[in-house]
Amino acid sequence: MIRSIVVLGAGTMGHGIAYGAAMGGFDTRLYDVSEEVLERSRSLINAIGAKAVELGKLSPNDFESARARLDFVTDLSAALSGVDMVIEAVPERMDLKLSVFQEVERHAPADAIVASNTSALSITEISSALTRAQRVAGMHFFNPVHKMKLVEVVCALETAPETMDVIEEVAKQMGKETVRIKESPGFVTSRVNAMIGNEAFYMLQQGIASARDIDKALKLGLNHPMGPFELVDLVGLDTRLSVLEFLHAKLGEKYRPCPLLVEYVQAGRLGKKVGRGVYEY
Repeated sequence: MIRSIVVLGAGTMGHGIAYGAAMGGFDTRLYDVSEEVLERSRSLINAIGAKAVELGKLSPNDFESARARLDFVTDLSAALSGVDMVIEAVPERMDLKLSVFQEVERHAPADAIVASNTSALSITEISSALTRAQRVAGMHFFNPVHKMKLVEVVCALETAPETMDVIEEVAKQMGKETVRIKESPGFVTSRVNAMIGNEAFYMLQQGIASARDIDKALKLGLNHPMGPFELVDLVGLDTRLSVLEFLHAKLGEKYRPCPLLVEYVQAGRLGKKVGRGVYEY
């Protein structure tokens, strides 16, 4: 039974996952190397909970109880000590994820369930850093985590069926719906989303329509809750480019990143997190 969870990485996804874990009743640790990032995460979590209380979706007592279950830590070995489950949520770079998993191997209990929140990278390759790869699977959350219901649970080459069962149960306790997916580049959602977003950039580059009109067309014509440019600004243009580069390498030319997207990233237009992406904030 999972009682305690550590989330590794307190960035865009990590703080939302930690909030969901604490709200799900788990003793939760949120780790990051940066005190500044952790403090920002604490503020964001407080804001999410306060808004839920204001809207009547959460009682003040329940939010206070969840906050009491959540610790913020900068010591990785202490964060991993004695936990039942690890959820890795560091940036989408294979070298970084492998480095983090090597630390998990050193400091986490040998029987801890380990999940990666990667949106596209190979869980099989990531799990190679651990002696017991059967306890590893993908657990792909969506941004913003506190609003998005889906978690893709991804079965790697050596993932044990029991590992999939445990991760699904944890996701459900966090209030999520799950789908099971056999590992493939981009899984389901990232593969489709990357193609839509990339095509939108090609249309923008060719002057077919403005960014706002492309977003409006997909929202009103195809019933998408967000337009592709609104979504990429939320996710991060650098993250989207990283996913496209990976898919291009694995799946071929149809995923070649649009040159305009590459230029935006080179110019530092990374989305909401820096105040400027396709749109300005």
